[in-house]
Formats: sequence, structure tokens, C-alpha cells
Amino acid sequence: METAANQDLIAAVRGGLRELANPQRAAGAQAYMKSAIPSLGVRVPDVRRIAARAAAEFPPASPGQLRATVLELWRTSTFREERYAAIDLTGIRLVAKDPDMLPVYVEIIRTGAWWDFVDGVAARICGLLQAHPVAVSATIRQWSRDPDFWMRRAAITSQLCAKGATDTTLLAAVIEPNLADREFFIRKAIGWALREYAKTDPGWVEAFVVRHGDAMNPLSRREALRRIAAWRAPQ
Repeated sequence: METAANQDLIAAVRGGLRELANPQRAAGAQAYMKSAIPSLGVRVPDVRRIAARAAAEFPPASPGQLRATVLELWRTSTFREERYAAIDLTGIRLVAKDPDMLPVYVEIIRTGAWWDFVDGVAARICGLLQAHPVAVSATIRQWSRDPDFWMRRAAITSQLCAKGATDTTLLAAVIEPNLADREFFIRKAIGWALREYAKTDPGWVEAFVVRHGDAMNPLSRREALRRIAAWRAPQ
């Protein structure tokens, strides 16, 4: 039997968001995101605060209830901020290391199909990868070859928060099948992932870029080497 969603939590999130609705800001936010989904004009820090407050007031009874709540809020959302709040709820410690959250993130990535939603779950996926490296890395490798480029972007950005714990074999494995992709969001993700890891190991990133030479798109290469150029610059 499926666990029912926490309706009080969902109502608290929606009520809190509507209290802070700002029509003028909403119009600008919708235009910026190029979104068909309307915005309420609530700032992201306020969305996070509302989600955290609602979860504290109406805490999920179990991981299953949290998953059901996140998915119902996501699926029935009529404003972009409701989807942001659904993603914020996945940060609750109750499910921080729960591999059963992966299907939730897959649904968010596939149905959200835009960079703010996909990137919004990157840290959560990274946490699961650190908690379950063998199983989750195998899944991420599959994502890196998925026909859906948003799934491939999620694979590439899955270690943005890993720093010194980055699995460089996995990082290379998810980037290499996508080097020839002309999609902007893939090229940007490759550069972003490498630029972030360059904060930890610039030598590895530089060697990776050199090794792949002209196979790497100029945008990806430029982004990857941006911090290395600054690091090498005379002080």
C-alpha cells in the first residue's frame, strides 16, 4: 500500500508561498526562466525558509510519507516556487542517505526538464553517491548515456559538491560520452563540473582537458580552465 502524502505540510507550504507572492517580481522571474509555469515572485531564500518551517511544523512520519509528499507537491504544482519547495523538502535528514529517493530525483529531472530543477537536485544526488558509491555510481553511468540530455546533465553535475571525495574515474566516465554533444546545457555542465573540481585538483582537470584536446567544445574547455588560469596568474 502506498503511503499517503502529508497534506498539512503541503498546505503549509502553499499558504506560506502565497503570503509572500509579489506579482511584479513574478513577471520578471517568469521571463528570466523562460517558463510556461507561472511564478509567485517569492525569492529562493524565502522558499527555503517556508519549506523548512512547514516541515518542522508538520514533520513527515516516515521516508515513504516524505517521498509521497514531495511527489504530490511536485505533480500538482501550479507555480514554479511550489516545485522549488518540493525540491527543498528532499533535503530533510530523514532521507539524506535513502537510495529510494533516486526515482524521485529522476521524475524531477525528466518532468522538470529545465536547468533550475535539474541543478536543484544535484547536491542530493551527490549525497546519495557518497553514501552508496557502488550502486549509485552505476546508476549515474547509465544516466550519462541517456537519450534525455537533462539526465545526462544530472550525471555530469552529480559530483559538484564532492570536492576531495570526487571519484575522478566516474567524473571522466560521465563527461567523455558527452564531449561531442552540441547541446548548450551539456557543454556548460561539462565546463562547470571540471571548473568545480579544479578548486580541489587543478592538475587533474588540466590534464583531462589536454588529453581530450579538440574533442572538447571551446565553451567547455574555457569554463574548465577558468580557475586554473587564475591560479597560475602571477600574484
